[in-house]
Amino acid sequence: MAAGTVPALVYYGIQFLNPRYFILSAFILTSMVSVLLGTSFGTVSTIGVALIIMARESNVNSHIVAGAIIAGAYVGDRASPMSSSANLVATITRTKLYVNLKNMAITGWLPLLAASFIYLVLSISNPVSATDNILLNEIPQFFSINLYVLLPALVILFLSLFQVEVKLTLLLSIVTSLVIGITLQKYSIFQLINYAVFGFELDTTTALTPILKGGGIISMLKVSLVVIISTALAGIIAGTRILEFVEVFLNKAKTRSSLFLGTIIVGIAAAAFGCTQTIAILLTQQLVQESYQNKKLDNYQLAVDLENTVVVLSPLVPWNIAGLVPATILMTDLGFIPYAFYLYLLPLFSLMQFNNYFLVKKLLSTAK
Repeated sequence: MAAGTVPALVYYGIQFLNPRYFILSAFILTSMVSVLLGTSFGTVSTIGVALIIMARESNVNSHIVAGAIIAGAYVGDRASPMSSSANLVATITRTKLYVNLKNMAITGWLPLLAASFIYLVLSISNPVSATDNILLNEIPQFFSINLYVLLPALVILFLSLFQVEVKLTLLLSIVTSLVIGITLQKYSIFQLINYAVFGFELDTTTALTPILKGGGIISMLKVSLVVIISTALAGIIAGTRILEFVEVFLNKAKTRSSLFLGTIIVGIAAAAFGCTQTIAILLTQQLVQESYQNKKLDNYQLAVDLENTVVVLSPLVPWNIAGLVPATILMTDLGFIPYAFYLYLLPLFSLMQFNNYFLVKKLLSTAK
């Protein structure tokens, strides 16, 4: 934020928008930003807010735009090396993050294209009449905007491609941001340390103030507390075997597709019961892990199935904070859910893939 990287992403991103393809552009732009930032909430709070403001200035259905924004935000929340949920899944399944990301790319490209096509059709039928936005005038007044300020994002992208350890990648990106913040944005070292601890916020009141704010170590304490409580809750449920009947049901699954369908059902129930994405991930993993082991499926298959079910389905539960918080930030309600196509196309396409594999295997065995 202080280095001007996120403001530059917003500034350049808005200029690439075509009014005729606004909804599609909103989805693609938020997808790109979320992959770089690794956070759905951060993406929605920055570029998402800018886009929804532009949508509200025109006659386009804001629920459609909000659905595209939130769906795009979870592209990176699912498949970014910076994503807390991706790192959580890798940790609890004892798998390597970059192998998971590769598997997610393999299973996610087709739903991404399908969702993009739907947003293209919606864009053509719902063109935005006005895209002129005050943000284009405000951002250069408070930040030095040039290609150099994109370096922290490029460091993340470049090092991630070479599968450099995430902590080192983040550290180098932070150091780069620190240098740019001092040299180009003219912040003092004490200001930057304050932002790192308490989060970034502009000193003056402007249209950017509610958009470009947040981050900091303090803000992560709440997230850390949620993870600790979620882990304890999942452990208690697993240890007391309160939901043993769910595991019995899953163990009866005879095919890969039926096991995946069971994972979808458990994921939705966990998201509804846990009310947070973190609890839903941990609870689902605890309940389905034994069934995957019994079916001789390794942890990498479990990891990608968690990413393709509970991670993207949690935002579709109206009272789960994974969807409730972004909807609140975008000043909308559960009306966005029918338009967040990527979030339910992903598990649907995966289920279809497993069904087709089963049918092909059955036909081959019959032919023999």
